[in-house]
Amino acid sequence: MKIEKQVWGKTSCGKDIMLYTLSNNNGIEVKLSDIGAGIVSILTPDRNGKMDDIVLGYPNATDYFGDGPCAGKVPGRFANRINHGRFSIDDVEYQLELNTGDGNHHLHGGSIGFANQKWASRIDGDSVVFTYLSAEGEAGYPSELVAKVRYTLNDENELNIRLGAWSSGPTIVNLTNHTYFNLKGEGNGDILDHKLRLNANRFLPATDELITTGEMASVIGTPMDFTEGKLIGQDIEQDFPDLINGKGYDSCWVINDLCKGKLNLAAELSHEGSGRMVQLYTTQPGVQVYTGNWLTGCPKGKNGHEYHDYEGVALECQALPDSPNKPNFPNTVLRSGEEYKEIIIFKFSTI
Repeated sequence: MKIEKQVWGKTSCGKDIMLYTLSNNNGIEVKLSDIGAGIVSILTPDRNGKMDDIVLGYPNATDYFGDGPCAGKVPGRFANRINHGRFSIDDVEYQLELNTGDGNHHLHGGSIGFANQKWASRIDGDSVVFTYLSAEGEAGYPSELVAKVRYTLNDENELNIRLGAWSSGPTIVNLTNHTYFNLKGEGNGDILDHKLRLNANRFLPATDELITTGEMASVIGTPMDFTEGKLIGQDIEQDFPDLINGKGYDSCWVINDLCKGKLNLAAELSHEGSGRMVQLYTTQPGVQVYTGNWLTGCPKGKNGHEYHDYEGVALECQALPDSPNKPNFPNTVLRSGEEYKEIIIFKFSTI
């Protein structure tokens, strides 16, 4: 395994933006940026050995600041939505920043969040490590928080993402990775012909503003059923509330056999034409599937291609959305002296 480091650009205040390239002995290559501790590109072979970049992204470093899709980055302090940006810990209520244009709720840590910050970065052995210090009161969050993301690529063609955090006092944390996959290669059309299988018998119904209701509903007999695997486009236009409200899939599924700290298979995404497949393993309880329903109008892709809706699918392994307001969801409160630890693994192969 080899890691290279280079300056990719500069921030508005003149700081270097770093780009890291991880490559293994099988020719797989992953590029990472310290903007949002994000994945910029992943080169993998198809069944005939042809290499393509299979994730959406942009040609310039500065394109990653403030992009709506949050392409490849780590959102936080709390990924996904919190109802009206309010929650309580120990009977103390907190009000977070509200995202304009999102129904006046809190999404992905607010208008800036972790995804649009420049993280500190370093090479540590066979890994690249990113850290970010989130001040007390940032976007309304209580307590100071240190977040850490470690990326490691091995010769089993696995990209291991370890998410960590420590807090000075009680707060809430939910970290994930927001990479958009297109196994045909980015810029080569939509992902409606990709086959998705989810290790999840339940999903989280949501309101018309995409706030989870608190119910964990069975997928059986609904277009939300991916237990046996099916093409993403097969049922995406069905007359079903969660599909109508999200203009496609933008829901969270509850991974089967939940056990804190246990690594589970969450999802398998494959494309018959290219033969590529990516499997996702995680210790997180849920996987948010977002089929790029609002990609039109985001920055142009790496080859100058204008992205359109449904040209990428994000599979975000994370805590269940709006958990701080849902007592029946797994706990997301982090206290002083505790350590937040979660794992996401992308395993690349062919079929």
